[in-house]
Amino acid sequence: MCRLIAITSTEYISPMENLHALETMKEGHDGSGMGLILKDLGGEFEELKDYPILSGICSRAGIQVLDEYMDGLGFQLKYTWTPRIRPLPGITRRDYYFARVYEYPDHYRDRPFEEKEDLLLRTRVALRRMGEEDESIIVFSFYPDVITIKEVGDPLQLGEFFGLDEAPLKARVIFAQGRQNTNYAINLYACHPFFIQGYGSMTNGENTAFVPIREFLTSRGFHGYVGYNSDSEVFTHILHYVCKRLGLPLIYYKDVITPLKESEIERRPDSEAVRFLKVSLRPLCIDGPNCVIGFTPEGTCFMVQDSKKLRPGVVGGVKGKVALVSEECGLDRAVPDRDRSRDVFPMKYDMVIVSPRGEEVKVWNQLRGWTTIMS
Repeated sequence: MCRLIAITSTEYISPMENLHALETMKEGHDGSGMGLILKDLGGEFEELKDYPILSGICSRAGIQVLDEYMDGLGFQLKYTWTPRIRPLPGITRRDYYFARVYEYPDHYRDRPFEEKEDLLLRTRVALRRMGEEDESIIVFSFYPDVITIKEVGDPLQLGEFFGLDEAPLKARVIFAQGRQNTNYAINLYACHPFFIQGYGSMTNGENTAFVPIREFLTSRGFHGYVGYNSDSEVFTHILHYVCKRLGLPLIYYKDVITPLKESEIERRPDSEAVRFLKVSLRPLCIDGPNCVIGFTPEGTCFMVQDSKKLRPGVVGGVKGKVALVSEECGLDRAVPDRDRSRDVFPMKYDMVIVSPRGEEVKVWNQLRGWTTIMS
């Protein structure tokens, strides 16, 4: 099993808070990968929130190819962050890690954001394909106010390797995964969290329904549904498909991936809609066990279990700082001063939803509706 922790806060926090919590859950990850997504950025990025940030890794040859491609599209480099690497035994250093802030091409600056999003996604996918064969270009995200960092190794050691304990890299939403390799070769594209057009997620578990879900998504004709080095990436794309492509409220993500029985659907006031989703999107039903933690473009975070509920997960905190974690010991490290009696352990019908910046925690139950836990 992998280990996961997401923290959402009113204050800017360091990713080291997530990595220290992963350290308390160390028996659940094996150093085969660490992934970070930082959203709602502070520090040196606080004044750059409207500009797209390209996060990735390049070889010396790859960075030249990347520069030529970006210049050809009309992107203008505005700012670059590169970590101050501290060499450590057991971690193989790659040539160039970066988070690069760009100006949009001149002919895109006044266009609607939806058109800019499409440009950013197409650019990321193209760069990925250009470097995929020899790993000369590896890109994880290209989006405003989002940075993604991934590497193979122990999460806490990688925090030191990247200098995150001293760097002013901070954010209000931080997702971190310590990976335990199970079915696939060690590949940075297989390391969680995954990201597409403002939506992100990470998963602890194994998605045995991966193939039919992948086939359904790739048949939609959307250029962003590619990759799938991990069976868990489909959870991010289902989230994007349900909320972005279909325009449905977040709670229906739960109904799509874990549909109710007909006798249960009849109890819902929106039974007609729920029944239609079950029939039309049946290929997106998951078969776990899985615990999924995700976020939406506006900063809402959530945790959801599949119907088997065989993976641990807990949500808790204080107003203004909430953590969504694989294990209670990780939550104790992240928010030690919380009221533990208000911790939420979502079961098979539950979706825990945390409002932006940890202001409110609510539970959506497929059978009983909303419950407010903290506000």
